[in-house]
Amino acid sequence: MEHFNRKSHWENIYESKSLETVSWYQPNPETSLNFVHQFNLPKSAKIIDIGGGDSFLVDYLLDLGYVDITVLDISNAAIQRAKERLGSKANKVHWIISDISDFVPTQQYDFWHDRAAFHFLTENHEIENYIHTTTKAIAQDGILVMGTFSEQGPTKCSGIDIKQYSDSSLSKLFENSFEKINCITVDHKTPFDAYQNFVFCSFRKN
Repeated sequence: MEHFNRKSHWENIYESKSLETVSWYQPNPETSLNFVHQFNLPKSAKIIDIGGGDSFLVDYLLDLGYVDITVLDISNAAIQRAKERLGSKANKVHWIISDISDFVPTQQYDFWHDRAAFHFLTENHEIENYIHTTTKAIAQDGILVMGTFSEQGPTKCSGIDIKQYSDSSLSKLFENSFEKINCITVDHKTPFDAYQNFVFCSFRKN
């Protein structure tokens, strides 16, 4: 492949497949919500969901009473599907259509959540840029929650390569600006009754 257009790839995925038929479908984002509860975030906390697409996390956060939620995704189609599902509630959310590699934050966030976006960055310069972005965009004492495929997880997703991580390799990437709080492994059951092993790590901004 001479040049891979990541945005076109994801627009095509979201335009051609329904939510219930993609491997990352998760009607109850239990692991992510457990992190929200663990850190007892105030309802005014600035929360950003990276690669949130049309996931249900934003629905749950709104129902819990959070008032400053941002969802970032590379796919306009994914964002539109989430907006349609939420109806008038969508007006309570900040929506950003951007490749995370190009994202330039204009504010700082108290809680940065990324379930399965980071592991699609396979080039060193993209990974370094992501780390630099989180360092700037997460407030002092803010929380970073990162979920990626583990070393026992898939090597590809949606037809493209990913980068696997262990708790130690993931923690090492962010150690200069973040203190690791804890890491867990989770088996995600896909709609096709297959299991994907994830590692989730939480960090606090130094």
